[in-house]
Parts: sequence; C-alpha cells; structure tokens
Amino acid sequence: MMTGGEGRLTHFNEQGRAVMVDVSDKAATARTAVAESRITMAPSTLSRILDRTVEKGDVLAVAQIAAIQAAKRTSDWIPMCHPLPLTGVNVSFGTSGDDTLTIAAEVKTTGKTGVEMEALTAVSAAALTVYDMCKALQKDMVIGPTLLRSKTGGKSGDYRAES
Repeated sequence: MMTGGEGRLTHFNEQGRAVMVDVSDKAATARTAVAESRITMAPSTLSRILDRTVEKGDVLAVAQIAAIQAAKRTSDWIPMCHPLPLTGVNVSFGTSGDDTLTIAAEVKTTGKTGVEMEALTAVSAAALTVYDMCKALQKDMVIGPTLLRSKTGGKSGDYRAES
C-alpha cells in the first residue's frame, strides 16, 4: 500500500477517487528497476524455442521486441502510470531446469518517478508473447511468478527482493 507523507493513500484524492500522483515537486534522479518472470512448459517446447524451430519464428527475438515496446508504452496500459522517457531497456532470457524459461528486464530512466511498472510490464509482455507464439505446441504453459527483483533511486530508496 502506497502512502503519502500524511499517512494517506497516494493514488486517491480526498474524495476517495483515483488520481495520478503529482510528482511536480520531486527531483529528477537516476532510477532503475529489474523485474523477472518465468514460463514453465514441456521440455520439448523449451527445446524448440532455444533451437529456434518454432514455426512462427524466433520466439525470443520477438519476445524481446515485445518487452521493449511494452516498457515504452506502460502508461498506455496502467492507468495511473506517468509516461516516462526511458533511457534504457535490457531484456535477457535464461533457463531453469529443462522446463522453465526465465525472463528478466532492466529498465532505466532519469526522472521524477520510478520504472518498476515498466520493468514488470516488459517481462509480462515477453511472457505473453512466448505463450502466443508457442500455444500451438502447448496450451498448458504456466506464466509466473512475475516479480520486482530490485529498484534504485527515488525518495523511497533502493529495494532488493529476498531470493
């Protein structure tokens, strides 16, 4: 739950209505966020992704572009997010065992508000893109967990998730 300096929720006004938080008086600082998601699937599906033999094309290349595009357009998806000029988005993929694809996104900006939502949106879009491109092979893939791994900058300081 986000609270303001007076102990009130920052995304609601005095009438209890949703508002976009006013960041006018905040200082612009360097900010980063890293998010991660996973997709568990059959080993044969993961193997085809890694071998680039999925009929729809290079799944990871398309998912990477989807992640970057989603990070840049987060404020179009999440109503209370501020549009931010991102200075960098780096998406990486890995594996965990023979049945899990991991997706990480690091997002950077210099601004008045953080990029946690942009990083979370990026990995979510990448995971959904992998699902979309592979659903003909397997419909019971499982996405998640999706979580914030770390963030730096801003008034609330740095954050690092416990492993």
